[in-house]
Amino acid sequence: MQLVSRQKTLDLSQPRVMGILNTTPDSFSDGGRYSHFEHACQHAEQMIAAGADIIDIGGESTRPGAVEVSLQEELDRVIPLVEYIHARHEVWISIDTSKAQVMAQGVKAGADLINDVRALQEPGALTTAAALGVPVCLMHMQGQPRTMQEQPQYNDVIADVTQFFVERIQACIDASIPRSHIILDPGFGFGKSLAHNYELLHRLAEFKHFELPLLIGLSRKSMIGQLLSANVEQRLAGSLAAGMLSLQRGAHILRVHDVKETMDMIAVMQAMEHYKTL
Repeated sequence: MQLVSRQKTLDLSQPRVMGILNTTPDSFSDGGRYSHFEHACQHAEQMIAAGADIIDIGGESTRPGAVEVSLQEELDRVIPLVEYIHARHEVWISIDTSKAQVMAQGVKAGADLINDVRALQEPGALTTAAALGVPVCLMHMQGQPRTMQEQPQYNDVIADVTQFFVERIQACIDASIPRSHIILDPGFGFGKSLAHNYELLHRLAEFKHFELPLLIGLSRKSMIGQLLSANVEQRLAGSLAAGMLSLQRGAHILRVHDVKETMDMIAVMQAMEHYKTL
């Protein structure tokens, strides 16, 4: 399995790591540490040096209760970073947005991938993504960021997420987005209770039948913090454990804050699987 975006190809026969670069002042995980351009550039350089395959740049927080930002503010936060990384590195660049205009300007500036928590359901997003011709990640979310964690309910979380994927994949194909350009993200922490999240993790392999890349974002999330009674800075071990379990159940890409530590975990996994070559 592989992803192709213009002149770039990403081999998914081995696990890939997507480093998170949030430029928002209200990010849940880093408290706005990278909201200044210089700090964000330095962090991007560190993640690339640590082995990140993709840098995911986002300018609007999607944590529960997050406040929406204007189009211009989001553009101001993310486009200079896309340009900076694109001019200096061959790493894949992902633009984390739901706005069609940010998608278009992000790809024009050098982004290779669209990562949309709203699965191309905002006005103009589907047609814009189709016209841009780059891969897209479709994430499942019940509700909207401000209210998504207010008593989420499912008859069967796997069945409901599966049906959502079926509908959004068909919408993409109808809009002339090739199936080979589609990535799926079940949306851990987005409109799911603690039990829903761990059922998703337990049954993650049930999404293999789509035969599409699975992108998993568990890093530092509340499903780790609630379980371990740990604040954000204390969630590394839990995040690495959840990441390993995801890979064992069929994940192709891990979206993480801690790139080096995740690369170390993957190296140990691969050594176990390929010990005869050591």
